[in-house]
Amino acid sequence: MAEHLFDAFESVTSKQWKQQIQYELKGADYNETLVWESPEGIKVKPFYHNDEDTAKVSINTPEKPFAILQNIFVHDVKKSNERALDSLNRGAESIRFTIENESVSLEELMQNLPLGATAYFFHLPFLSIDFVTKLNAFAKKNNANLSVQIDPIGQLVKDGNWFGNLEQDFQKLNDIAATTATSFLTVNSRTYQNAGANMVQQLAYTLAHVNEYFNRIKNSNQPITIEVAVGTNYFFEIAKLRALRLLFNTLAKEHQHTSDCYIIVTPTKRNKTLYDYNVNMLRTTTECMSAILGGANAVANLPYDSLYHKDNEFGDRIARNQLLVLKHESYFDKVNNPADGAYYIETLTEQLAEKALQLFKDIETNGGLITQLVEGTIQKKINESAAKEQELFDNGKEILLGTNKYPNKNDKMKHDLELYPFVKQNPRKTLIVPVIEKRLAEKTEQERLAQEE
Repeated sequence: MAEHLFDAFESVTSKQWKQQIQYELKGADYNETLVWESPEGIKVKPFYHNDEDTAKVSINTPEKPFAILQNIFVHDVKKSNERALDSLNRGAESIRFTIENESVSLEELMQNLPLGATAYFFHLPFLSIDFVTKLNAFAKKNNANLSVQIDPIGQLVKDGNWFGNLEQDFQKLNDIAATTATSFLTVNSRTYQNAGANMVQQLAYTLAHVNEYFNRIKNSNQPITIEVAVGTNYFFEIAKLRALRLLFNTLAKEHQHTSDCYIIVTPTKRNKTLYDYNVNMLRTTTECMSAILGGANAVANLPYDSLYHKDNEFGDRIARNQLLVLKHESYFDKVNNPADGAYYIETLTEQLAEKALQLFKDIETNGGLITQLVEGTIQKKINESAAKEQELFDNGKEILLGTNKYPNKNDKMKHDLELYPFVKQNPRKTLIVPVIEKRLAEKTEQERLAQEE
């Protein structure tokens, strides 16, 4: 019965829709009035129809539902262990430890934590073969699901320097690749987004980032983790993640790499605000929705107060509960590949992928990502994109509620700052100019803080 439900209605072609729209516009130009162009140069139409928008993108989205990932910075091993246990008991499904000291006792850190099916990530802001060997030994002994996150190129992008130098870093990566079956490579593309790169740039730079590893690391077929930041351009962000997986698999096939990527998504910092900070919860909710619908393997939400508060139980709990509501009350885990067949998203995915692939080819023709970072080309392009977005914000065309639209003048923040929420100046000698992450509202917030009594 349901198959024939709409047989009584005549189908309407895209031409008929356009004619009706043109009639309703009463002489106004269709393209000028209703078609708008994104920062990536994509023209967005007011409607999409299957007789002309039939892009069909084949994407292998994850079969398993997204995992709720809890970030934990390891300063005190005992407290970090307790926090991990508490997070898992309160709904987290995966843990990522950031470890800055390689002398950390894994036995103490992992004490009483459930092993086996629960995935643990170890983000290492240093490069140590010995520590990776220690992690592998622990995983094998305890049948634990551990992944290492190492990204020397990401270190160069964000810090301006390698861990050691190019040759040393890649020699260590090749040594690790030869001795481990554990996933150990991570591509941090969050920096590109948080610094103001548009979506085509984010995709192209991420792909070039991956390609550097494919070219320089031999005999490694372990899954690669890709860290992605998403903003509030809802449908575009869904399409961006789908395009990323499509591009990765296309590139991997050329290198005979058979493992799919593992995508971890975090809401962007770029649109988060110090004032009217509760709005950050609304922003991160839609951003997490984009992440899930785009096919993220894991989502690590950003606490609403992360700009100005140190890690705290309340902020973490709220961030985790947002994902729990999406997963268990909104049933975002029940449908595999929910964006499949949506003409608008399929078309955006195809256009983003095509534009990103074109830019990627240009980067490779001109020496690859590392060469263009050393030359400053990547930084220049990101700065240009960021400046355009900043101008839109400054002119009120890009709106952040509570900041450049309907600000609460009585809102005071000066005495609630536990962290410095702005770009930190650290003059030093670097190999390249680092890619600087900067929020849109920083200048406005600094002016407001200066005027507080």
